[in-house]
Amino acid sequence: MMSPSNQASDSAAVGTPFLELRGVHKRFAGVHALRGVSLTIEAGKIYHLMGENGCGKSTLIKIIAGAQPPDEGEIIIQGKSYGSLTSIESLSAGIETVYQDLSLLPNLSVAENVGLSEQLVRHQGRLAHALDRKRLRETAQRALAAVNLPTTAAFLGTPVEDLPIATRQLIAIARAIAVQARMVIMDEPTTSLTRREVDNLIKVVEDLRQQGVAVLFVSHKLDECYAIGGEVIVFRDGQKVRQGPINSFTKKEIAQWMTGKPIEDTRYRHVTAAGEPLLTVRALGLRSAFDDASFVLGRGEILGITGLLDSGRNELAKALAGVEPADRGGIELEGQSVSLRRPVDAIQAGIGYVPEDRLDEGLFLDKPIRDNIVVAVLDRLRGALGWLNKSESDQLANKIIADLQVATPDIDRPVKSLSGGNQQRVLIGRWLTIQPKVLILHGPTVGVDVGSKDTIYRIIQRLADEGLGVIIISDDLPELLQNCDRILVMRKGNITRSFRADNVQEGDIYKEMLAEGISKEAA
Repeated sequence: MMSPSNQASDSAAVGTPFLELRGVHKRFAGVHALRGVSLTIEAGKIYHLMGENGCGKSTLIKIIAGAQPPDEGEIIIQGKSYGSLTSIESLSAGIETVYQDLSLLPNLSVAENVGLSEQLVRHQGRLAHALDRKRLRETAQRALAAVNLPTTAAFLGTPVEDLPIATRQLIAIARAIAVQARMVIMDEPTTSLTRREVDNLIKVVEDLRQQGVAVLFVSHKLDECYAIGGEVIVFRDGQKVRQGPINSFTKKEIAQWMTGKPIEDTRYRHVTAAGEPLLTVRALGLRSAFDDASFVLGRGEILGITGLLDSGRNELAKALAGVEPADRGGIELEGQSVSLRRPVDAIQAGIGYVPEDRLDEGLFLDKPIRDNIVVAVLDRLRGALGWLNKSESDQLANKIIADLQVATPDIDRPVKSLSGGNQQRVLIGRWLTIQPKVLILHGPTVGVDVGSKDTIYRIIQRLADEGLGVIIISDDLPELLQNCDRILVMRKGNITRSFRADNVQEGDIYKEMLAEGISKEAA
């Protein structure tokens, strides 16, 4: 962790503007993404940037980080004015950005990912010479310790692509600490973190603040923002609509400023008796991941499964989808035994799976929206000669877009052009094309704004009401409490407790997640 002596002396004092934006505009192909945005970021303060997907948050971050130039306006960093920034200028000024996609280099080691930016800054973006391996290692060890990750030689040398997404998230944050930044931008930094890891991150953010670092924290998770404190900046339609101390505003007020309409923080699910058994899981296990998982999912039921990162919940989800097949136990669907050794087995059985990481594991970002929707049923859409029937493909894609309220003017646009909430609806829609009996949603609203969450939750409720069995894997406890009939808690690879979602408090679930020992209760 950096020391105060490493900060700029007078200019880093709390209350002194580190960064100012004045009248910033940005347009993309007729879309006015930012409309005269002006704001001030002071050293040693925490800011929460909030707004619906598509409101201009990502564009603002990219302009500050030097990834995109503004069309109009002025950027002032510690009194120096810029019309636009390059990435190296932004880094050299002390601004480090942890993007939602992490922007890590998967084939490089942990140490290289953490320490590389620091050496790039030292040499003004040029690494014509060999890396200083000793400095790289020392920088990485210091930064990793600050986020409570291992500092052993084995961990430092591990390729990032071999690590789980939650660990990669912390590595990206450690990289920001490594460059001794004066301002850190964190774009959805807790999307893959469990509550314990979030608590750790909150401590890291507070340490940064105490050392005079400005933190711009982009998140849709209001509870975490309230726990961190500081100021909230609310965007809507490319404009700043509100700013002030976050604890002086209610959740409903912030949600209404974000969306322009009131959003009720109420339970979506009205518990009814589950239908006949649809999916029966008996003593399912996977070595070193989970053991003896047994439960029944009824027709039309929404079942939540939660636990800490090492609880086995992620691996169980992948086993049910045939992504990481179980090595023991059995699965029955509508009373018939099914073998899920590959994803195609799950698809043929009628099980759809929306993965946790839609960007890397779910979507073909450069492909059209249409292709992303119909890819699971291409064989059904081929004619006698093997050609894809475009008319039927368009019809199916347009039906899904209408049913799931995907906001797009054209199904030929690349799916990466959509906001996070719309991308998630496209991914859910893909699996509805197979007419599934069971839909597994792994983190269904990760990186999704409050308005899109409301839409997705209502879609999930409708699907269950129509007889679909739904499993939600999530560590977002409010999400589970709002949407599920029952919630299973996993700990140390075992299902330890079953709760009725309409009759339990968030604290009771979290206590069960953290409890020591295994005291199993029938699921």
